[in-house]
Amino acid sequence: MSRIVHVVWDLPTRLFHWAVVGLVFTSWLTQHEGWMSWHFLSGYTLLTLLIFRVIWGFVGSETARFAHFLRPPWHALAHLRHLARREPDHQVGHNPAGGWMVLLLLGLLAFQIGTGLCSNDQVLAYGPFADALGQRLSDRITDWHALGFTLIEIAVALHVAAIAIYALLKRHDLVRPMISGRKALPAEMPPPRLRPVWGAAAALAVAAALVVFVLRRFGAT
Repeated sequence: MSRIVHVVWDLPTRLFHWAVVGLVFTSWLTQHEGWMSWHFLSGYTLLTLLIFRVIWGFVGSETARFAHFLRPPWHALAHLRHLARREPDHQVGHNPAGGWMVLLLLGLLAFQIGTGLCSNDQVLAYGPFADALGQRLSDRITDWHALGFTLIEIAVALHVAAIAIYALLKRHDLVRPMISGRKALPAEMPPPRLRPVWGAAAALAVAAALVVFVLRRFGAT
């Protein structure tokens, strides 16, 4: 079957993906080392990127849109039933199971960031919402914040395992397209519609403005 290489992942989506990988590690490292100013900065950057990704999920390129990759759960289950079947990769963007994993990871990231904004270390570092919530509730949310990172670790492990399984069982390379953006598709399959980079820049500017407004309104630590 003839195949043609197309761009399936736009640059903003790819940069978001790898930036989140780096920032999640940075958040762990800065918390572990007690570098709380940097920890907060990493969290605020993650919040900006998360808001950007939500906006881009509605107005961005075809493969970045939630409507493109979120399918009913039974579609994901049907896809997983054929996981061990070796077949050509005809998927443009996320497959039905991968779409739900994206939603799970974004949800966990939102939970982690949200609880971080309300957490404290009972010494010097307080999230911008911690004082308004009171010490007792902030302490409880701090425990949720710790639990949230454990859940992220589990989800990331499942995500990496799934990538390895697809490579071993189906011979599908899911990593390279997320780096280069390019993927070989059947010649009769049209490429996805991509949005210009300036649209992503505008979405990022809106996200950054919202975060700056919140931090100035409530006061960043």
